Amino acid sequence: MAYNIVTIAGSLRKESFSLKIANALAKLAPASLKLEVITPAGISFFNQDLEGAPPADWLAFREKLQKSNGVLFVTPEYNRAIPGALKNAIDVASRPYGKSSFNGKPVGIVSNSPGPQGGVSAAKTLQNILPGIAGAIMQQPETYLNAVGDAFDAAGNLTKDSLKTVLQQYIDAFAAHVGKHQG
Repeated sequence: MAYNIVTIAGSLRKESFSLKIANALAKLAPASLKLEVITPAGISFFNQDLEGAPPADWLAFREKLQKSNGVLFVTPEYNRAIPGALKNAIDVASRPYGKSSFNGKPVGIVSNSPGPQGGVSAAKTLQNILPGIAGAIMQQPETYLNAVGDAFDAAGNLTKDSLKTVLQQYIDAFAAHVGKHQG
């Protein structure tokens, strides 16, 4: 049996590196994991006034997470943090208070940037947000992918061998992390 992992590519951009990385991870995943790659597109803005009768898109997103065995975040860095759309999705899924859809789910974080920093500030933002609303966050290997601008061909396929090696090591470690925390 494969564990179902909701893999959230944090960018809304059609050709985003985060989406390409998430799709590459899905292809590299061992048989023990089945990654469903999604983006925060279509999740309406969180507003606590709507919690009494949540919008259908909130309910669908929460249900997808609740039915999963884990969550993998693949995020770019926007202004030293995560994209607003990703933060909104986290806010939607973590409510109502005490009933987070991430609760108990093993979590992985991969950040990326075409620049030299690899999105480390975005990853650290997630590491600050998720405790208390999610399950165990995988600690090692920390994965901050830099210089990803030339890693994919025109069809979105991963062509950079050094990145493929890093992603394979990461997804194999994440599979072990999920197995450990799914008991």
